[in-house]
Amino acid sequence: MQPISTRRFLQIAGLSAAAFLLAACGKKEEAPAPAPVASAPAPAPAKVYVVGTDAAYAPFESQNEKGEIVGFDIEVVQAIATKAGIEVKFVNTPWEGIFNALGQGDRDMVASAVTITDERKQTMDFSAPYFDAQQLIAVKEGSKVAKFTDLKKLKVGVQTGTTGDEAVTQLLGKASTSIKRFESTPLALKELESGGVDAVVADNGVVIHYVANNPGGKFKTVADKEFVPEQYGIALKKGNTELLEKLNTGLASIRADGTYDRIFAKYFGAPPAAAPAAAASK
Repeated sequence: MQPISTRRFLQIAGLSAAAFLLAACGKKEEAPAPAPVASAPAPAPAKVYVVGTDAAYAPFESQNEKGEIVGFDIEVVQAIATKAGIEVKFVNTPWEGIFNALGQGDRDMVASAVTITDERKQTMDFSAPYFDAQQLIAVKEGSKVAKFTDLKKLKVGVQTGTTGDEAVTQLLGKASTSIKRFESTPLALKELESGGVDAVVADNGVVIHYVANNPGGKFKTVADKEFVPEQYGIALKKGNTELLEKLNTGLASIRADGTYDRIFAKYFGAPPAAAPAAAASK
């Protein structure tokens, strides 16, 4: 083999370099990969306000055959929540512990036919009133009870911790053994039916509803002007002004657009203004 001359070697090297440069120039540059787009943070889930209610107080709150909590209070609060733009969840809560659950933060509010009283205002806040109530006496048809003071010598059933309990305690005395307390008003009324007590004192709406739906009990009701008029409100933890404002705004809205009147008529058969007269006639 003949050796390659220096000139020939340089020619070959130059051609190789040119070919390399042409190949490099003809190759397309790959575009850099786009930077990943940061996803927007997921919105925080809307707060669900937990509402405590003692679902044994028809027609205000009770459980239907499916176990769902239903009633006047439930529909009113649901309507208020819709207007206020908030979400609520109802949790069946025994009456005896319902205010402790509120105070400890386990419940955001209590809607359970709660009477607004000065004593309760010391430990909790209330929405504007949404229902007018009064105590009513239930007795058997043959009873001679005609007024509240006629109960002084009788055995009286009440629901523990209610305003009916307070009224009877004032009449008979704290140490009276004639006061029989129950976990719910329907239980007290069942005791009246069986003869275990002579009378029951409770909120008029519950008593009237029970008497109307239990004709076999042969009850009658007795009203007394001595009973102080009462009003129900939604109870909140003391100082929760933000939620309080939302509830009051929602309540005002359902009163203004007729929603409240429709709910009231569904459960009590008449608009609110006519309700007391209708109740007294039953």
